[in-house]
Amino acid sequence: MAVVKTNSEDVRTLARLMRAEAEGEGELGMLMVGNVGVNRILGNCMDFKNIRNMNDMVYQSPGGFEAVQKSYFYQRARDKDIRLAQRAINGERQWPASNALWYFRPAGGCPDTWYDQANIGRYKLHCFFAPTPEDCPRVY
Repeated sequence: MAVVKTNSEDVRTLARLMRAEAEGEGELGMLMVGNVGVNRILGNCMDFKNIRNMNDMVYQSPGGFEAVQKSYFYQRARDKDIRLAQRAINGERQWPASNALWYFRPAGGCPDTWYDQANIGRYKLHCFFAPTPEDCPRVY
């Protein structure tokens, strides 16, 4: 059962984002990107107020994803990426992205905070950051 309202185009859009942002991190890394995206839609908090659907989330400016500025984001979604996107939309969460609203790939170690949000963990090359439950209860 989906935790955010989507249609088939939304699923393909999220699949393309997940691939463009984290293909090198494998399926689990791609799923974590999907977790962050779904959390941004669910959250309605902080930088993500009024983000109500997949297009709002993917193309948010400022604050969106760098991948949408790259040509590889616009490749056709593959079946396996669509299946991963659907898992994220259905609410499958993977730590450390479970409650995260942000991630990035630092040159070195993960900082303790990023934009005042706590580092909650790292997966391969990406560090994940989450708000407190008080700041954004809908992602918990």
